[in-house]
Amino acid sequence: MTQELRILAPDSFRDKLNRRAFIKAGTATAGMAVVLMACGGSDSASPDTTAAAGGAKEASGDWSRVINKSSGTLAMYTWGDYDDPALVGSFAESSLGVKMKVDYFGSNEDLITKLSAGGGKSSGFDIVVPTGPYIVQMIQKGLIEKFDKTLLPNMVNVDPAFLSQSWDKNNEYSVCKNWGTTGFFYDTTKIKKELNTWQDFLDACMGEASGQCSVIDAAPNYAGPYFWANGIDWNTEDKASLDAAEKFLVEELAQHVKAFDSYPSTKLAEGAYTLAMAWNGDARQAYFRIKDAGGTPENWRWVLGTPDTELFMDTFCIAAGSPNTEAAHAWINWILIPENSIKDLEYHGYHTGMKEMEQLITELAPDLVKGDMIFFKPEEVKTMHTQILNTSIDRLVDILNKAKAKAGA
Repeated sequence: MTQELRILAPDSFRDKLNRRAFIKAGTATAGMAVVLMACGGSDSASPDTTAAAGGAKEASGDWSRVINKSSGTLAMYTWGDYDDPALVGSFAESSLGVKMKVDYFGSNEDLITKLSAGGGKSSGFDIVVPTGPYIVQMIQKGLIEKFDKTLLPNMVNVDPAFLSQSWDKNNEYSVCKNWGTTGFFYDTTKIKKELNTWQDFLDACMGEASGQCSVIDAAPNYAGPYFWANGIDWNTEDKASLDAAEKFLVEELAQHVKAFDSYPSTKLAEGAYTLAMAWNGDARQAYFRIKDAGGTPENWRWVLGTPDTELFMDTFCIAAGSPNTEAAHAWINWILIPENSIKDLEYHGYHTGMKEMEQLITELAPDLVKGDMIFFKPEEVKTMHTQILNTSIDRLVDILNKAKAKAGA
């Protein structure tokens, strides 16, 4: 394990995100308008603190102020099954004095639509978890508010490689929750051919797994395998490429898709799918759920699709008009304590961006299972590309809606 974990944060990671993840000038407003139409179904500097090497309990700072001001109910809107239940349940209540209410969305478009419904005023949520490239839009639309960094001293526990991204250079609005990628998961007892590429995935979905295949229910992700399989940048704005993608995804692939499911792990355990496109953490959870359901997880295989695939970073933010801002800061600060962060990692299966991750895993999670689905080699990271929010988002959302109609979803 030690040899594997030495490559947890490749040097190229910061450049990967900063180079790829941005809102193209002049397109942010158009992109937001399409998202909203298609999905209708105080500024303080960081305190001067120093973090210990891996295993730091908490940073110095006015921690008592955070604890004393956190109380009541804390509402979080996040991705499905994305937090250890104890960390949003009994642990949060006993440690912070707050009761948490957690609701789930399936795509960033759904999140933005929900927050925009009140005209950017209070949505009733305190913490929201957008993917990095969407943050610029959310700031422009007034959907999230600036951190009071005096209440987030534990931000110093985050590896600098995962801070200061192009969408929020000074981390005024966001801090890394975790990062991950996209691949697929299949039953080797039903699909005998070894699958390794996105073309293999598409062929199997239209072949051996026809009617038993699921795809992620988010517009860029549904289109991604087509672009990756054909050597096309998944952020393309080229009309001919988008036309070809629509023809394939709607007229050829959709009829074979059983479900548009962003969180297939539970259904996989129930035997609903033979093949599923999945984010790496959810695929890892499928192993445990299949075992818990009495199945044989060894019969299933995870594949990081080639030749290219996704790289995403999800972030903690505070929703505009948060009813309990102090408690929101307190919980985010609390989850950035390495022990809590690693506990969360063991559950959801995504890299949480802590400093000295190798040491933390060795000390706090020495028996970590399926670590190869969480931590990726430099050569694998090189194949991962972050979504760029540009004018293609309108077309991709339209393609997804047409595919759902074709599939009868």
